[in-house]
Amino acid sequence: MTPSSPMLTDLYELTMAAAYFDSGVKGRGTFSLFTRKDPHRGFYVAAGIYKALDFLESFHFEDQDIAYLSELKLFSNDFLDFLADLRFSGVVWALAEGTPFFADEPIMEVTAPIIESQLVETYLINAVGLATMIATKGARCVHVAQGRGLIDFSLRRTQGADAGMTVARSTYLSGFDATSNVLAGQRYGIPVSGTMAHSFVQAFPNEIDAFRAYARLFPEKTILLIDTYDTLQGARLAVEVAHEIKAKGNQLKGVRLDSGDMIDLSRQVRRILDDGGCREVQIFASGGFDEFGLAEALDQGAPIDAFGVGTKVGVSADAPYMDLVYKLVQIDERPVRKLSTGKVTLAGQKQVFRRFSAETGQMVEDIIAARGETIENAEPLLAPMMRSGRCLEAPPSLSQIRDRCRRQFKAIPDAFKALEAPARFPVRVSAQLTALQQHIRN
Repeated sequence: MTPSSPMLTDLYELTMAAAYFDSGVKGRGTFSLFTRKDPHRGFYVAAGIYKALDFLESFHFEDQDIAYLSELKLFSNDFLDFLADLRFSGVVWALAEGTPFFADEPIMEVTAPIIESQLVETYLINAVGLATMIATKGARCVHVAQGRGLIDFSLRRTQGADAGMTVARSTYLSGFDATSNVLAGQRYGIPVSGTMAHSFVQAFPNEIDAFRAYARLFPEKTILLIDTYDTLQGARLAVEVAHEIKAKGNQLKGVRLDSGDMIDLSRQVRRILDDGGCREVQIFASGGFDEFGLAEALDQGAPIDAFGVGTKVGVSADAPYMDLVYKLVQIDERPVRKLSTGKVTLAGQKQVFRRFSAETGQMVEDIIAARGETIENAEPLLAPMMRSGRCLEAPPSLSQIRDRCRRQFKAIPDAFKALEAPARFPVRVSAQLTALQQHIRN
């Protein structure tokens, strides 16, 4: 992960910081990062946490940053000198990446001198929000796929290169098997996968010549794209090439469909492959899939073994943003809350506890509590991850995060995983934390 500049922020973060500085406001501010309710999502999967921690640990303004801010004619020299020496010195409690969570629950709480905790707001919302949005979308796809292979094909359609890297990491975290993104494979250790494009087939005089050329070079990993001209004829040619490969001691891995009626075509192609003695050849499909397309195809019994999932997941097409917010909940020892209509917040430093059924191992309820509370027969979810501006331990590997996501996702009852109108998971506020809110309101 590559830390980003503190200049990647909204201007008002800097103007507020300048006003804090000028007014001598130095209290330690605790901000809570959480998402408000979304009717399209019954759960979320935490991601982007370690990218955020990298940013906090490396937080500093470069000389050229201070020079640019000086050119804006907004800030005093004393404030700019302060920024030049500023480092993040705070404490962070957060969910472990890959942990499922629900609306209104803190994903992260940041405590630091108010200027520091204020200045990091924009980056934290951006980094955690995108990664979590995509990990959630990916987990929905994995749930629907029911063990069938999923490959991230989204890179060419994501909103920028950075988003493409985040999508590859977040979809793998959520249970995808591979990505087409080679840089993500190199950087994150994600398996990479790819077949061929229609242009490759068109570049040869005959379709079968393209198939043979590819199979000759990649005899153990050949997946033939069969819909450039006539899909069923392409399937028949694939059978011919499969036998040629088999005669040389190898096996055609699969054929790919990328257009047309995937459900009907997959059935017809499966018959052609089976009748041609190629029952072991898999059918891959790509082109416009997300959890809804997957559900439609599989509900109708399409014999598709794996899917390339691209644009609609890479941009989270059905829910392209998260209402992620970062709100001040305590200043020094004084809990504070926002009472705006529809945007009321929970004051105080918090912990989230989760109860599981002793019989089934399924999640039963979550309790948002005060940081120092203890809830019987429940597991705390937020853990200290940074103190004095330094991470307390090295992050787990992406594979370990992926395993955590897989284990914990299984514990969510299916009613809360529904694609349409999911049930709302029981999340309540503890009696102690409720009393604190009422005290502040009074």
